[in-house]
Amino acid sequence: MTEFLNNLFFIFQRISWLSLFDILLVTLIFFGLLYSLRDTQAMALLRGMILLFVAIILLTSLVELPAFSWFVQNSLPALLLSIPVIFAPEIRRTLERLGRAGTMWPITTKSVNISIEQTIRAVVSAAAGLSARQHGALIILQRLDNLEEYIQTGVQMNARVTPEILLQIFYPNTPLHDGGVIIVGEQIAAAACVMPLSASGILNRSPDRQMGLRHRAALGTSEASDAITVVVSEETGAISIAHAGRMLRRLDPERLENILTAFFRPYDKTQKHTLLEKIFPGLFPHKEDK
Repeated sequence: MTEFLNNLFFIFQRISWLSLFDILLVTLIFFGLLYSLRDTQAMALLRGMILLFVAIILLTSLVELPAFSWFVQNSLPALLLSIPVIFAPEIRRTLERLGRAGTMWPITTKSVNISIEQTIRAVVSAAAGLSARQHGALIILQRLDNLEEYIQTGVQMNARVTPEILLQIFYPNTPLHDGGVIIVGEQIAAAACVMPLSASGILNRSPDRQMGLRHRAALGTSEASDAITVVVSEETGAISIAHAGRMLRRLDPERLENILTAFFRPYDKTQKHTLLEKIFPGLFPHKEDK
């Protein structure tokens, strides 16, 4: 016991402020990686890799197996090279968040704000009408990330956003009702767009596992970009909104309008956003979000 305390005291004597910063930096890196992998299929892969790694270490250390040890030592470099391939979607998503974190000054001219308010009112009115009729809908509002690659998969429209057009687009059995509508500014850029499905593990757990393809596409779009996605359930008429891989469900029109307005409001210089908040949205809720 005395020897252990002496060793511990010796370690603390050697720790400096630079050493503490070094440890904190490594801790933040691992925390960021684990936070990026949360609620994804990659988390299960990571747990499997860790269990396999621990099992191999125990097996090679407790039992003398020369051939197996040689095989493990020669296979380790190949396994390390396979990690970027296995976790490619998560690495890409983290790098995209880093890129978006550098965008500090969105456009805040008065004309743009007025057009955004009109667009939000049109989307909320259409969502309320679609909900009352139980017509399924998927509406994507572009923010900073360009959605041109998804716009090209649909039917080009370039029409002004109005509740009547949105209600007509998502009327059942019409040519454009399948897929998503992408709104850029005050215009409907395209309809019947093919959007990415979510790779999140959230949908594998109850009650979210009951979500259909529209909800999966809404989550997938929010995971691949900073867009805001409004989805209306065809079965229940419930209105939901997705952003940054998270979904708020069963919203009423008033709350939907408040949330959309909060996302598209002008940049507030009095509201401080740290780099971690921009890279990991939702980790640090603000007072108005509580």
